[in-house]
Amino acid sequence: VANLSNELVKNYKIYITSIFNANKNIVFDYSKNIELIKLSDIKEITLPNVKNPFFKILRELARPLVRFANRIIIKIMSRRFIKLAKKIEPDIIIDNSDSFINGKFVLKNSAVIKLIHGKFDIYKNFNLDGLQNFVLLSSQELDSYKTKYPNSNFYIIPNFLPNISNLNTNYSQKVVVSVGRLSKEKGFLRLIDIWKLIQDSSEFKDWKLHIVGDGDLKEKIENKIRDLNLTNSIILKPFTKDVESEYLSASIYAMTSHFEGLPMVLIEAQSYALPTISFDIATGPRDIIENDKSGYLIEDNNLNEYANKLKTLMSDENLRAKMGAKSKEIVKSKFSKEVVMKQWMELFERIK
Repeated sequence: VANLSNELVKNYKIYITSIFNANKNIVFDYSKNIELIKLSDIKEITLPNVKNPFFKILRELARPLVRFANRIIIKIMSRRFIKLAKKIEPDIIIDNSDSFINGKFVLKNSAVIKLIHGKFDIYKNFNLDGLQNFVLLSSQELDSYKTKYPNSNFYIIPNFLPNISNLNTNYSQKVVVSVGRLSKEKGFLRLIDIWKLIQDSSEFKDWKLHIVGDGDLKEKIENKIRDLNLTNSIILKPFTKDVESEYLSASIYAMTSHFEGLPMVLIEAQSYALPTISFDIATGPRDIIENDKSGYLIEDNNLNEYANKLKTLMSDENLRAKMGAKSKEIVKSKFSKEVVMKQWMELFERIK
């Protein structure tokens, strides 16, 4: 949202509407010419993670009530948004939410573009009938969307990097890096299992795995690292805005997510000429990694094959350099600001 808005504001008046006040501080930088509007100070109601079995039962009993309360909040926010939109009278509304705007939403003289960030399973239960324009980040699940919404128009436009660095990493570094939120979907627990398979071989004892990020699973991840006796080879690092230093401190990027939309971390890593390896999950990695050329795509959850391919990269510095060069080439040709913004401008002209 930040990257796209910061480019669009050069030609358009941009308003960003926040449905929930999830964070007091905005992590990403926005142009001063963009107007940020919060619909309220309400936060979406979430249920805490608990370990006690009794509290787990209470949490599940409360789940239907929380869903009902959030639906009411969404309805209130929707009315406020419609009132705001009628006042602004935008030419184009880009909806980045899951289901805030649905097919019932009609605003005279405003075209709505639904931007899909996740996999089809997330959206298949939402009623988006009537929305005319969908933008998908990947073409992998296009047929599923077309089957569900046969009367809608679909466009494939990926995310982009606002700047592609001139820096390339040093392939002599014996470090594998993985960056992301420490949550279940990012798959860091299975990355630790993979690293255990690698460390069982004495050949790679001098290699380190850096995991960069914060999240709910931090304690569980720390415990697993300790239980598998990997504290000497896995380094947990906190969330940082200076992620460039993390990419440049490694010679391989590893992603083990269970699902993604279009993983920006892979694109960012490849922009620093890092060879990348990922499970071939529903959407994302296949659009970014060219198998056997810029890295490896592994059958989902085949931990042994993942470990073997990672060993192949770790064993061959020249291969890392060759694949890294291809990685950078892919980013420039598919995910640069110039390439992607041209696609957005063409879309606006088409739906105007």
